[in-house]
Amino acid sequence: MMESGVPACNTCGDQVGLGSNGEPFVACHECNYPLCRHCLDYEIKEGRTSCIRCHTLYGDGDKVAHHGGSEEDGNQMTNASHLHTSAETGVHARNISTVSTVDSEYIDEYGNPIWKNRVESWKEKKNKKNRAAKKDKKDKKEAAEIPTEQQMDEKQQSADAAQPLSRVFPIPRSQLGPYRTVIVIRFIILVLFIHYRVTHPVDSAFGLWLTSVICEIWFAFSWILDQFPKWCPVNRETYTDRLSARYEREGEPSELAAVDFFVSTVDPLKEPPLITANTVLSILAVDYPVDKVSCYVSDDGAAMLTFESLVETSEFARKWVPFCKKFAIEPRAPEFYFSQKIDYLKDKIQPSFVKERRAMKRDYEEYKVRVNALVAKAQKTPDEGWTMADGTSWPGNNSRDHPGMIQVFLGSTGAHDIEGNELPRLVYVSREKRPGYQHHKKAGAENALVRVSAVLTNAPYILNLDCDHYVNNSKAVREAMCFLMDPEVGRNLCYVQFPQRFDGIDKSDRYANRNTVFFDVNMKGLDGIQGPVYVGTGCVFNRQALYGYGPAALPALPKSSSSCSWCSSCCCCCRGKKPAKEKDPAEIYRDAKREDLNAAIFNLREIDNYDEHERSLLISQMSFEKTFGLSTVFIESTLMENGGVADSANSSTLIKEAIHVISCGYEEKTAWGKEIGWIYGSVTEDILTGFKMHCRGWRSIYCMPLRPAFKGSAPINLSDRLHQVLRWALGSVEIFLSRHCPLWYGFGGGRLKWLQRLAYINTIVYPFTSLPLVAYCILPAVCLLTGKFIIPTLSNLASVLFLGLFFSIISTSVLELRWSGVSIEALWRNEQFWVIGGVSAHLFAVFQGILKMLAGLDTNFTVTSKSADDSEFGELYMIKWTTVLIPPTTILIVNLVGVVAGFSDALNSGYETWGPLFGKVFFAFWVILHLYPFLKGLMGRQNRTPTIVILWSILLASVFSLVWVKIDPFVSTNDASTAAESCISIDC
Repeated sequence: MMESGVPACNTCGDQVGLGSNGEPFVACHECNYPLCRHCLDYEIKEGRTSCIRCHTLYGDGDKVAHHGGSEEDGNQMTNASHLHTSAETGVHARNISTVSTVDSEYIDEYGNPIWKNRVESWKEKKNKKNRAAKKDKKDKKEAAEIPTEQQMDEKQQSADAAQPLSRVFPIPRSQLGPYRTVIVIRFIILVLFIHYRVTHPVDSAFGLWLTSVICEIWFAFSWILDQFPKWCPVNRETYTDRLSARYEREGEPSELAAVDFFVSTVDPLKEPPLITANTVLSILAVDYPVDKVSCYVSDDGAAMLTFESLVETSEFARKWVPFCKKFAIEPRAPEFYFSQKIDYLKDKIQPSFVKERRAMKRDYEEYKVRVNALVAKAQKTPDEGWTMADGTSWPGNNSRDHPGMIQVFLGSTGAHDIEGNELPRLVYVSREKRPGYQHHKKAGAENALVRVSAVLTNAPYILNLDCDHYVNNSKAVREAMCFLMDPEVGRNLCYVQFPQRFDGIDKSDRYANRNTVFFDVNMKGLDGIQGPVYVGTGCVFNRQALYGYGPAALPALPKSSSSCSWCSSCCCCCRGKKPAKEKDPAEIYRDAKREDLNAAIFNLREIDNYDEHERSLLISQMSFEKTFGLSTVFIESTLMENGGVADSANSSTLIKEAIHVISCGYEEKTAWGKEIGWIYGSVTEDILTGFKMHCRGWRSIYCMPLRPAFKGSAPINLSDRLHQVLRWALGSVEIFLSRHCPLWYGFGGGRLKWLQRLAYINTIVYPFTSLPLVAYCILPAVCLLTGKFIIPTLSNLASVLFLGLFFSIISTSVLELRWSGVSIEALWRNEQFWVIGGVSAHLFAVFQGILKMLAGLDTNFTVTSKSADDSEFGELYMIKWTTVLIPPTTILIVNLVGVVAGFSDALNSGYETWGPLFGKVFFAFWVILHLYPFLKGLMGRQNRTPTIVILWSILLASVFSLVWVKIDPFVSTNDASTAAESCISIDC
């Protein structure tokens, strides 16, 4: 209520109000210039401490409060001057005209138009304060009615919300200190050992010695690349309860960020629809607000079987999702939940649980029957092609020539579960395929999903999963949000990577399918540098990072540089401005390299600083459309840092636009696959995509919750496992031979840390270790067959070096086990399969990669089969013919033959030959022990090894032995002439 007789404030026009003594509030006691308390508060906050009329100091805030108001009012004023947020300051800074105190002298008591913007902002601020004061009174009144215990709980929740959402746990110094010390000691011993080996040649077997020294130098280099990126391992802990306290307040809409899930599949006969359906069901039932979840299934094979199975899945989800959320089921993939061999009644307190679980299991069995019936029906394709329920022909009958298809099953269609609750959105997507276009396999499918999701839902974060990786922890998304939505951590975060965990692997993990050493040792080490590499699945992306934008902490480039990097027409943005200071040539070079690294070199925060004219020039045909493609809807979505779709958007229009962005010609002459999205050029697009993001200055985080976030299936038989490893290795070779090789790419920007670069170099050069590894595995057999050895007679120094190297290797492994928690068995299995894969799959990958580069011969990889067989480890003993099996089989036979020949020679030559024999046999047994899982898998359950593998291996081993005896290349000329003379004398 306005008080009569109270003067109006000359700044904002409102009345100045009354003080505690009932008199009008006075800010300046020298000239009595009318100024209200709020305007005075703002003047002091802005640093203007003197009266704008007479320039007399206002005095301390408390003194002013005592002169013109109560002590309580003064405290409120003083506190207000310190509690304005930076966001409010930023608004005022853009809206307020900057007027000096000298200019203010010319303002009459009725105000001057030059203060209009300032007055409006003050009025708005004052209204906000009045509303806040009313709300505080209301809250106090309500709080008086709330019990004390509840008030304390609310205070505790607000306190939890203010705390950090995650915490870094460095490895204890008692573990990390000795580990680093041993690494340094081992490095020194390794240098001394290489020096000794180089300076002490074996003249009697010079070729063998030279080969072994070259191999040992490469192994030392490979160890450095693998070891030093693990210099700073860290552990992390998340606090999902604090996340809920901050973004999910009771009675208010959830403020958690939306997430788009991507699930990719190609061939439903090799990737059973039931496996894909379980992944989809686990996503739909995830513990996250339903309006924030959308699931996109990419069917890159355009199979009607996949489409029909999703129809059945969407129907079953209406029963499954409420059941999971009602009883807190884990995991929320029905196949894996019902197959658990645990007490499913543990922690369940509702009496109706047993009854509803039985009913749900029965419904799931019926659902499985329907899906399996679809699979059986799809085994034989009709001559006229598949027909849909309405009688029309299935558009994807020709998987290589079909239009784009999109079907929204849940979500926007208004479908609800059996309890009437909303369900997450489920979208089927099959991008257009036409002959003559390059579709880029999985990377192309993922990029199509990026565009479709941007048009339909545009969630700020993307979580991609393989079709056989289901959500094992329903709170996994919340775990990731503890990093991505943290104001401090999330600003520079491109993705959160979860470790891969697997079901259906034999207890001994014969072929190291779990990759425990990589996921629990190497990835923790990378997390302490710039972040883990992207491994293709179980990863939550910041959508802006996929678009090629730089992180928020990246130093802003000059506006002229960023705008001109898009088009020459943007140069007019810089006209009329002062010429920039001449740059140093090194700085110019670095800026040029930055432009090479970034598709969109500017950050979104830089765009906010452009005026409308500059912004319109930036969003033009020569800039954004050249980068992102000809879709206005999609381009606008890329500028929405927090995601979301306009409320006025028409769903039918969005579907048409979504069909447009998945057309096969959409990516032509754009930056898709080159600078933005999943990067093309390698069958391991995951490594390349993560590498580009790290080169732009982003960092990633490794999240390892106590309950594994995702679980998948692994190829457990030997043949499929080797083909999987072959695919990974070939992708690394392709990156090594491309322009994105970490040996030379991304140096100019200076954003990739050196240890991180070493880690990426290790990921692309490890297949080349197969060449020295094959040679080193054959050397023991050669030594046994020829009687020669690669090491001369050991001196005391040499013995110390050998023992020191041996103990340092053991110590490094033991200390790694100590801080990582990996078991000895897992470490040994990893070591064994490193040899098995090195002498087989990695070797073939090197030759195939070189042939592809030189002759353009591309390799077509078949999709690894995802087993749906109920028999446990049913495929473990299955052997399929493949040429990859020949090299390790040959090495095994040659070493076994060498051991037999060595013992036979020792028995014939006397006791003096037994000493050197043990050294040779030790190396031969080292090879045989490492290849033992391969030998066991080769034999199968009942000696089912393909005959052709045995015949080829024996033939190669026999030819090798015969040629060796005839040529004997490692025996010196003097030794050969001496042997000939002795033979002649014996004949005489």
